Amino acid sequence: MFADRQQVADRLHSASLHLVRVVRTADAAMGLTPARASALSVLVFGGPRTIGGLARAEGVRSPTMTLLLNGLETDGLVRRKPSRGDRRTVMVEATPKARKVLTQGRQRRVELLEQLLGGMTEADLEVLATAAGLVESAIAAQLPPATGAMRIRR
Repeated sequence: MFADRQQVADRLHSASLHLVRVVRTADAAMGLTPARASALSVLVFGGPRTIGGLARAEGVRSPTMTLLLNGLETDGLVRRKPSRGDRRTVMVEATPKARKVLTQGRQRRVELLEQLLGGMTEADLEVLATAAGLVESAIAAQLPPATGAMRIRR
């Protein structure tokens, strides 16, 4: 039996949206808005960026990102530093406090997901592990080299 690519894509799209909604319920414990958590995640897991680079990664304009960063900076979660190569360019980096907040948030999400998978057999988990690897590979193949846009954790 051959799977129809469009049907698989549709099911995967729907399942991934529902999955994110379920695990996102654990995010309230971080004390961040979804926009702040998302921008901080790019910095924690993807590395320092310019304000413009972070704005592009998040799909917003630089003035919007600047306002968001002002709040994160006030909360001690990011800091701005001049770029080593061009002192006129400002780099934004996550602080150790931000790393701790995001790492704990990720752990809560993973624990929630682990509970969701709790009733599955070992064979089912093997199928999901294979599927996750295939999706990671497909996504990685679409990213430009060395962008840091997605770091796959295994």
